[in-house]
Amino acid sequence: MRTHRWRKSSYSSQGANCLYVSAPDNATIRLRESDEPETILTTTPTALSALIRSAKAGRLDHLGTA
Repeated sequence: MRTHRWRKSSYSSQGANCLYVSAPDNATIRLRESDEPETILTTTPTALSALIRSAKAGRLDHLGTA
């Protein structure tokens, strides 16, 4: 398995529960959490940008309700 250069999100605290990001090329972004580093989500910059814009706009707020 190829080794990736992981960067911790600037929004992550100094404790546990940190988000790490790796961008091995211009077409791929990988995300992982510190408590489950073997689980890696892979996406594109375009898809991640759309997700972030939707979250900031509140369009995903209904997903957190029971």
